[in-house]
Amino acid sequence: MIISMIYAVDEQGGIGIDNKMPWHLPADSAFFRRTTSGHTVLMGRKTYDSIGGRPLPKRRNVILTRDSSFTAEGCEVVHTVEAALELFGNGGDDEELFVIGGAEVYGLFMPHADRLYITEIAHRFETDAFMPGIDKSQWKAASRVKGIKDDKNPYDYEFVTYERIR
Repeated sequence: MIISMIYAVDEQGGIGIDNKMPWHLPADSAFFRRTTSGHTVLMGRKTYDSIGGRPLPKRRNVILTRDSSFTAEGCEVVHTVEAALELFGNGGDDEELFVIGGAEVYGLFMPHADRLYITEIAHRFETDAFMPGIDKSQWKAASRVKGIKDDKNPYDYEFVTYERIR
């Protein structure tokens, strides 16, 4: 099993404000859909609420929450990182689990992550949720693709895939 994290981040490490993304970048949304489709996505309850309280289509949806009474139609619910890892432990070597947020969930899974898919946005936004910087001694950029800035995608950005150095 490969544990991946996928997120967009601004120049300050910001990933959101008031449980929402502070930017509109359709190319990033398309990248997210294309990359995670057909795989399992794991998110915190607040992220689940922020996407409309519904499962993402064409994906196995898992929600991590401390609330033992929480249920969500069309989703599986786990209450600990260990329970999530156990749930995916039999996914096979090629299966990829995508952690999709929020900040607290990213922090919990960072020690377990094998790959990071990061949209690096060359702009500063007002944010209240942050990702820590990447320790370059633990990660190497495996690919870097410059995004196309246009009327719909008004910021400079790059899609960067990092692999953990083993």
